[in-house]
Amino acid sequence: MHFTGFVAVAVLLVTICRAAVVTENGFPILWEKAPALLSELPQADGVVKLDPWDYLQRMAMYRLMINATNSFMSSMGPGATENPLWGLPLQLGWKLKSGRLVDPTGVSTCGQESSDPVCIATSSWWGCANYHLSVIPFLVAVEAGLVGDGQAQVKIQVPAEMASDYCSSTCSSVHPDAIQKWATFFQSLKTISASEASDDDKRDQILGLMWSAQLASLDAVSSTCADKKTHYSSPERSFIDSWLHSAQYVGASHFHSSMEKSVQFMTPLPSRVLQETDKPPKIADLSTEENHTLYIFSWMTSINKLLGGTLTSMWQRAMCSAAARVKGRALLDDLLFNPQFATSSMLSILTEMTTKC
Repeated sequence: MHFTGFVAVAVLLVTICRAAVVTENGFPILWEKAPALLSELPQADGVVKLDPWDYLQRMAMYRLMINATNSFMSSMGPGATENPLWGLPLQLGWKLKSGRLVDPTGVSTCGQESSDPVCIATSSWWGCANYHLSVIPFLVAVEAGLVGDGQAQVKIQVPAEMASDYCSSTCSSVHPDAIQKWATFFQSLKTISASEASDDDKRDQILGLMWSAQLASLDAVSSTCADKKTHYSSPERSFIDSWLHSAQYVGASHFHSSMEKSVQFMTPLPSRVLQETDKPPKIADLSTEENHTLYIFSWMTSINKLLGGTLTSMWQRAMCSAAARVKGRALLDDLLFNPQFATSSMLSILTEMTTKC
């Protein structure tokens, strides 16, 4: 093989190796090994004892919630992978495979693939953030009777050293806004699915309620998990801020986080934790797509700060109708997947959209 050909192959292999992994056999990572029934989870004296710092048990929460809500999601489209809750287990799988659930302090081997691969470190910011997107909605789904038919008793194990940050059986006193919005989402599913509205309207309503709940969970992350950010490099901390910020745009546009769309949006996410020497968008061992995503995330966060929050508020105002949200989702596609898209045109596009609201 000629030297240039060898180099091309080597570059291709690095790109493939570094592409974010979000599925396994067509499902979220280790999905098939996670318990699918409440009865398969650890129990004592008739009470389900869930350990949210065990990856498989956290993934089980998602399996149970998706199975419990599938019957209300026909408006999302045909097939078993249109439920918008699929985005949550796929996110958890990406965090596992990219090393973001590992103990960032290095004190323990929790999360390390060679020793304790299904452990979620309590010191991990990403593990803490996902806690608010798994345990909180799961407890609400149990209380609403969607999981366990209203008969189940569930107790969540809480790390002794940080008990005040987490919930054991209810989060209503700790995170009331997130609890209320998840309750509204779950309680509204039956009514919306049985209504005379069109599938498009049902889909928009369901996605609006789901994203309202997810954003409320992420608001809680800012206070509960903040101290864990100090364990990471400056580039990773910047990515954390941008990742949180991006949810405002995705949520306001009512992104349909089906299996297919979620995989498409997560594949360009960075496939490893960023180090101090990483300078996006020129990180040699990450793919062009990963570098581009890091650049766009950083650009949107920086512009929003420069404008005193105007970009986010303008985006939210522009997403004023179902038709506008369709345009918003197309704009997100352009930003993330079209390298030729001129980011400088975003403000003018949003300005035009807001004048039509």
